Amino acid sequence: MEVIICPNAQRVGEVAAAKAARIAAPIGPKVVLGVATGSSPVQTFAELARLVASGDLDLSEASAFALDEYVGIPEGHPESYHEIIRQTVTEPMGLDPARVHVPDGFATDLQAACRAYEDAIKAVGGVDIQFLGIGSNGHIGFNEPTSSLSSRTRIKTLAAKTLEDNARFFDSIDDVPRHCLTQGLGTIMDARNVILVATGTNKAHAIAQVIEGPITAMYPGSVLQLHPHATIIVDSDAAAELTLIDYYKATYANLPAWQRLDV
Repeated sequence: MEVIICPNAQRVGEVAAAKAARIAAPIGPKVVLGVATGSSPVQTFAELARLVASGDLDLSEASAFALDEYVGIPEGHPESYHEIIRQTVTEPMGLDPARVHVPDGFATDLQAACRAYEDAIKAVGGVDIQFLGIGSNGHIGFNEPTSSLSSRTRIKTLAAKTLEDNARFFDSIDDVPRHCLTQGLGTIMDARNVILVATGTNKAHAIAQVIEGPITAMYPGSVLQLHPHATIIVDSDAAAELTLIDYYKATYANLPAWQRLDV
């Protein structure tokens, strides 16, 4: 696991986008992205859109797969993840909407929708770069605490803490959907590269557990310790509870030039 500590949220986005661009370059325009919603990845996606606009990144034939979608939210609702991915990923990065996929939380047969989503990811050869945020309770995707570490795309009930955290996007906590479809931890771990970004003191405890704690379903993101190519990029606030801050900074500062992300 590579840990990069940045001074602020803007720098997190710049470094995460630079990391993704480096991975994508040898793959070419058909790179397959896994994309997340929430506030953490927004700056990263904005930086990726800037790289596309400048001609430094070619996503002309890219596919994208969102992590999750609410169940029971009306189609076209501004907080549906179909809409958020359209606004933050598809349009800014100039992706072909036909190649952008979001779990079908509106389906009448949700189990069939989950199987179809797994099949769609397999059909394109899997995800090359999976972007992740993290919940304050350590969830990635909507894999809440006690989720199976080998789980696949399925329906989940949102934890009380997640409902509380997401209430800021709705008129009240009562309007936050209680269920979702989410890629499982096993699905996420199948991605060839993972980039997790986190900012702010409210993520500090979860980040410390994910990076330095035991691998446990109580902090689902800790499964990334088993991933061969996971990069965790955080600002100084989100890094506040890490024990080995000086080590992570020294490691990054002393990387050979070809491994550094000087942006």
